Amino acid sequence: MKRALGRTGIHIAPLVFGGNVFGWTVDERGCAALLDRFIDAGLNAIDTANVYAKWVPGNRGGESETLIGRWLKAAPERRAKAVIITKVGIDMPGLGAGLSRQKILASAEDSLRRLQTDYIDLYLSHRPDASTPIEETLRAYEQLIQQGKIRAIGASNSQSAGLREALDVSAQKNLPRYEVEQPEYNLYDRDRYEGPLRDLCIAEGLGVIPYYSLASGFLSGKYRSKADLGKSVRGERVGNYLNERGMRILQALDTVAAEQRAQPAEIALAWLIGRKGVTAPIASATSIAQVESLVRATQITLSPSQTRLLDAAGASAD
Repeated sequence: MKRALGRTGIHIAPLVFGGNVFGWTVDERGCAALLDRFIDAGLNAIDTANVYAKWVPGNRGGESETLIGRWLKAAPERRAKAVIITKVGIDMPGLGAGLSRQKILASAEDSLRRLQTDYIDLYLSHRPDASTPIEETLRAYEQLIQQGKIRAIGASNSQSAGLREALDVSAQKNLPRYEVEQPEYNLYDRDRYEGPLRDLCIAEGLGVIPYYSLASGFLSGKYRSKADLGKSVRGERVGNYLNERGMRILQALDTVAAEQRAQPAEIALAWLIGRKGVTAPIASATSIAQVESLVRATQITLSPSQTRLLDAAGASAD
């Protein structure tokens, strides 16, 4: 069941828990219950970031890492089972934004403290920083790896040219390499990853862990009209998908879900899990029932005809 996460030496189940909900729509007690069920089911990778959930009124960032850290601390045996992924680079109080050496080193210490762990399995550059030379960024990561504070590094929200440059600098300077990419990618949002970025990731053997795997919940099928947008705090964003192409995708998901006796969200995740160039999509849950659904998604095998139906429905208009 476990898949190699690129060339990191880390192996993960084919679905990653999205920790952006912790400290936002899930409290500490809920976090512990959800992660316990997730790990008990044999899944093992948890994605977060130092900036989660800064957007919530009264938060400063770090809330998600803090709740995950308390969960880890409550039962030390959990740390060996869990693959912890976190990120650096978006504006944080007292640190600012960017991927300078100083900010990376300071942010890593903050994340380690909040996570109550000695090491981070995978540390990601949350988004590119054009103001900092990539060599400076990679040398900061090199120091953290040498100190045993992180195991591997990766990037998020890359464009192919920037990722190519980072890989080239790693090779030329004998520096740690981005071994993982975290792009936005789902059955609807395909253009940012499919094409040069996907080709590069496959050619270079990078692990790929897409976010927004359910298009902010649209691919769950619970949003069918503007009247449905009030069902979630993400409803406003979901409105962008209520168009002819979005309805075509939902119809295809409904068809395959009926054939598989599954939920549309499970089919959308199974489609991603089966894509060449994808290691494991990231998906969040706010209830045990939703965790069970994530587990089921990892157990679905789509037939070639079902995959073709979904591919065609989600194809870009151009």
